[in-house]
Amino acid sequence: MIKTYNGSKLGVTSSHKKAMLRNLASELFLHEKITTTLPKAKELVSYSQKLVTKAKKGGLPSIRAVNGEINNKEAVKKLFEVLVPRYKARKGGYTQILKTAPRRGDSAEMAIVRLVI
Repeated sequence: MIKTYNGSKLGVTSSHKKAMLRNLASELFLHEKITTTLPKAKELVSYSQKLVTKAKKGGLPSIRAVNGEINNKEAVKKLFEVLVPRYKARKGGYTQILKTAPRRGDSAEMAIVRLVI
């Protein structure tokens, strides 16, 4: 039986990937624009959009759900106070990927992930 798996492994263990996505998402919410490799950027977009959608529901359960995912209190505070009101009328597509020049050291494909204004 063929099974479908969502997302790529990114060459790390599942716990490392989860921690990496949490850190990238918290930095994205704080700075609203980060530079990373293209595969990480693609994984981050789906992860961060799910967090914004959870936060848009509002209320204490959504705050606790997002706090369980992101351990940075400043990022969670900014998400609920600044970003959720900004995206209240938007139905999706909160992030954008822009490809940039390859990294100089190993020619890895780089990308800028930013929150849509």
